[in-house]
Amino acid sequence: MPNAIRFHQPGGPEVLRWENVELPAPAAGEARVRHHAVGLNYIDTYHRTGLYPLPLPSGIGLEGAGVVEAVGEGVSEVAVGDRVAYAGGPVGAYAEARNIPAHRLLKLPDAISFETAAAMMLQGLTSAYLLRRTYRVQPGDAVLIHAAAGGVGLIACQWAKALGATVIGTVGSPAKAALAKAHGCDHVIDYTTENFAQRVREITGGEGVPVVYDGVGQATFAGSLDSLRPLGMLVSFGNASGPVPPVDLIQLSQKGSLFITRPTLMTYTAKRADLVALGEELFDVVGSGKVRIEINQRYALKDAAQAHIDLEARKTTGSTILIP
Repeated sequence: MPNAIRFHQPGGPEVLRWENVELPAPAAGEARVRHHAVGLNYIDTYHRTGLYPLPLPSGIGLEGAGVVEAVGEGVSEVAVGDRVAYAGGPVGAYAEARNIPAHRLLKLPDAISFETAAAMMLQGLTSAYLLRRTYRVQPGDAVLIHAAAGGVGLIACQWAKALGATVIGTVGSPAKAALAKAHGCDHVIDYTTENFAQRVREITGGEGVPVVYDGVGQATFAGSLDSLRPLGMLVSFGNASGPVPPVDLIQLSQKGSLFITRPTLMTYTAKRADLVALGEELFDVVGSGKVRIEINQRYALKDAAQAHIDLEARKTTGSTILIP
């Protein structure tokens, strides 16, 4: 029987357990994937703590890469032996092997390794829909990207730069500032020592930016609104610092007829055609070398609890992977 990380009650990293699991033959429409690498993402902590509740007991993890070992009846998207990667669920990626709906799998180009794929799928597909669908970044745009040295941040900053944008990134330390600067940020703001909304106004000549990509949440929300130009869009896609408080809609009119959206990858990839199209854009931009995937931490899969501790303590940069 394969091993997997599971949890039986919500809580801290200590609730994660390394367990043997039964793995039946793939059902109709499913494929069995033997993981070579698994991705670690902040949303995993939301599932573990119960912020995003799951039926318990539960597996955990939303992305991985490996080889198809078996397929169920009616599967046409992949075949046994295919190199594949996926992101966005269903949960259960923290496992040596698992069954997953075949329509969620993308065939992996030979030029992209399993480790790179596991490190980039959720963060990369998130960057893809943020930059190419939610607000389509154009050459000459100035964009604000929070947590620029994080997993999504490093990918999104490079990609936005490749699209011809002026990239403004926020970080929480000088070391992270240097990392962001090396990955496409034209201007880096340390929000622990600077008022980032004020700096954004200075950088943009008082105008503000057309879009803010905010995965931090509570700590940056008010400043993000104040960084936007009239008719600008705040894309709130995460809660790393805590949930955003209730919004008084009249603020949006007072600050310049602003837009707020709270998108999810699952909505943007619900149709397989959309998933495949975003995957192709991601594979192309990584394969071209315009976006480099930084794997800065590796943990054994059985040590997932320690990986969560380090992630929540903001000790990680770039992407983190778990190795079965």
